[in-house]
Amino acid sequence: MIQADFTGKTAIVTGGSGALCGELCLALARAGAKVAVIGSRRETAEKAAGRITAEGGQAIAVACDVMDLDSVRAAERQIRAAYGPCHILINGAGAAPADACTTRERASLDSLDAPPEQEKTLFNLSSEAVASVLDLNCLGIFNVTKVFARGMAEVEGACILNITSMSGISPLTKQVAYSASKAAVSNLTQWLATYLADVGIRVNAIAPGFFATKINRGLLFREDGGYTERSRKIISGTPVGRFGEPEELVGAMLYLCDSTASGFVTGVILPVDGGFSAYCGV
Repeated sequence: MIQADFTGKTAIVTGGSGALCGELCLALARAGAKVAVIGSRRETAEKAAGRITAEGGQAIAVACDVMDLDSVRAAERQIRAAYGPCHILINGAGAAPADACTTRERASLDSLDAPPEQEKTLFNLSSEAVASVLDLNCLGIFNVTKVFARGMAEVEGACILNITSMSGISPLTKQVAYSASKAAVSNLTQWLATYLADVGIRVNAIAPGFFATKINRGLLFREDGGYTERSRKIISGTPVGRFGEPEELVGAMLYLCDSTASGFVTGVILPVDGGFSAYCGV
């Protein structure tokens, strides 16, 4: 494990109450950072912050709607008052709701005119549902970065880390809105890396592959512990032959957030995917 030292630094994590970003929050605190856990619901953010303080780390919970600029600005003021300026910003808030997914991987002639209550297709998906995913997963990052990066321009070694996905590089079947939004996040990461370089802010992203968490285990595993049909397809395309665990994102995060280790690294989209992106299937 990388031995990063973030003592005296403030780290802000949106989506910090989630399974993956919750592990990142813990790792940042263990490395000495003061962690602001931002969540859409105060109770879940407080639970994540409580895990940190129970270990003796420093953390506060902040409720914030990343789609509301006034809410983001209020969160920035609250965090600055408690911990000072931001050194590390991790944009992890996002969602992949079922109402913005198709039912089948491919269209078929017998389903082109199916009603949405029978089957979700490209032709009957709610445009509002798709737009909400695009907005949350990409515009949400834009809003948070817009507010917090201004103060980070005055901080030595400042960095931003976005959480994208392998589906932003190669789209997942069914996940039309999520995949498009993550492709936008990857592109936005590179744009920000160039735009903010002269004010001393590095911007990178982690692209997780397929991770098993408490939330999605029911989708990945049958009741008898075996893989579902979709899981078997995933594992067959993953050279290491298994799903990732949330703590396996920590090393990549620590590396990219540590200006001593990665001070010359910006604009990078780092896959953490068990080789999924390296294997073509044959």
